Amino acid sequence: MNPEQRPVNRFEETATNRLEEPAAANRFGMIGAVLCFALATIGAVQFLRPEGDLSTAPLANLANAISPANARTLPPSASPTLDAFGRSGAVKVRLALPGDRVEFPIAIAGGGDSLSYQWVSALDSTPAEPKRDLTAAPTIAPMHPGFYQLSVIRGGTREILAEPSLAVMVPFSRKLGDQVNGYRIGWYLAERLGAGYDHPAGFVEVRPEMLDLSITKHLKLADFVTHDDQKEVWPKYVALNPRLLDKLELIFTDLGSRVRPGLVVDMHSGFRSPLHNAQVENAARDSRHMYGDAADLAIDADGDGRITMTDELLVMLAVERVEERNPDLVGGLGLYTSRRFRTPYVHIDARGKRTRWQG
Repeated sequence: MNPEQRPVNRFEETATNRLEEPAAANRFGMIGAVLCFALATIGAVQFLRPEGDLSTAPLANLANAISPANARTLPPSASPTLDAFGRSGAVKVRLALPGDRVEFPIAIAGGGDSLSYQWVSALDSTPAEPKRDLTAAPTIAPMHPGFYQLSVIRGGTREILAEPSLAVMVPFSRKLGDQVNGYRIGWYLAERLGAGYDHPAGFVEVRPEMLDLSITKHLKLADFVTHDDQKEVWPKYVALNPRLLDKLELIFTDLGSRVRPGLVVDMHSGFRSPLHNAQVENAARDSRHMYGDAADLAIDADGDGRITMTDELLVMLAVERVEERNPDLVGGLGLYTSRRFRTPYVHIDARGKRTRWQG
């Protein structure tokens, strides 16, 4: 089994920096002042299976939440609520398919009358969709793939929420053959074998100017781009699973990232397309990397400036604690320690089944 070390080129992977879980592995407000809008999504945050949904139910009756005495004419003063960032409080993106109903929990100071919303580009704030009334009904995701921010409007005043952003995916159904918009993805087992296998609901479209977008407190979109041989092909496409993002940030918190903001995370591999996965030596043919719910990474857990076996053992203990507290996030954990690897590292995924190995 070969490791996947952090490549010098973001989109290039060599035989000495690959890693994979083995195919056959060893097992061992005040209500008057603040109005909370929980704007619901149905099934858009997850892949095809809805388990582990971290959503907050919408307000059943908006009118009951608004006190007439407090319906003052004020700027929106909008802000996301704590549960807008996942269980960890550190996931900075929500996923949806075009036109989906989207939960976007926010708080609005002042009355809730005459409010509207509009999705704007996360890159340059240009409006992407017409304004819609902001009510207790769910917001509607834009119809085109991309990264968006929510703009809350009252009269001539608008306020753009920088975080979390909304990533509208390209639906899996738009995959033609082995490609999405000219980017070679390959074939999922579900396409070849049918029942019993899964595939992502869609893919996040990635352009060069998006690479540095933060998707969690510690991770950027670039961390999940496939390290394949399509360096000059844009846009690229990535499968992401918010459950993995939340799990990773819960692990980072367990390791002390709140008191040590400079936690060093060396991300080796995130999403791996089926085409690229087939080229990785000894890779599991149904690797969780292909679904966007696996990550290979090394962490300086003790903060001494080096990544050693001690660090990765600390990470493994953190994974065990996080899974014990959050059974719905259980998954695979692999430790890689061969001298062939530059440093020890771990594989972490959220497959829904506890699996352990060493490679």
